[in-house]
Amino acid sequence: MKHCSFVRCILPTAILFLSPLAAQQSSRPMDASESAQNPEMVRLAKALVGDWNTTETMERGKFFPSGGSRRGIVHVRLASGGNALMYEVHSNGSAGELDGFLTIWWDRGSHLYYLFACFNDPNHPCRMRGTAHWVGEAFVNEYEATVEGRKTKWQDTFTFAPDSHTLAAAVDLGNGATKRIITTTATRR
Repeated sequence: MKHCSFVRCILPTAILFLSPLAAQQSSRPMDASESAQNPEMVRLAKALVGDWNTTETMERGKFFPSGGSRRGIVHVRLASGGNALMYEVHSNGSAGELDGFLTIWWDRGSHLYYLFACFNDPNHPCRMRGTAHWVGEAFVNEYEATVEGRKTKWQDTFTFAPDSHTLAAAVDLGNGATKRIITTTATRR
């Protein structure tokens, strides 16, 4: 019988035993308390982390001539050691399928949140989605998008209740006026 060395026998067994445990720990979602080193991310995580059922309503107008709606789910979790929040969306309805995610992180140097978005748009699947900040208890994302060949200002505003949140997407009409285009209501699952 051959001699069983640490490297030949014990190390492979230990790797086989510990690998599922390590994989389980690394895929476990973080909760808001695990990112305590970053209070700005803690605040955002407390408001959004979890699983949500969503209902979207599109206003009749230039962007949705017949109006529209979608129903779906959102899964929100912390990533990157609590330094980023992943907001994953899956919904479908008369307004078409929406599949994608937002990544939100706090930038200490600028004292702003930054957003990166990817959606199922084959022409422009991913892009930076501006900056965000808190206005009282509302979380406001401001960004620009090209509409009919010109840059247009947009604003997404999240408002919160204990077991729900609402996301209002609005376009800037100029002179400080905005028009709500989409309202998404999310209820905790």
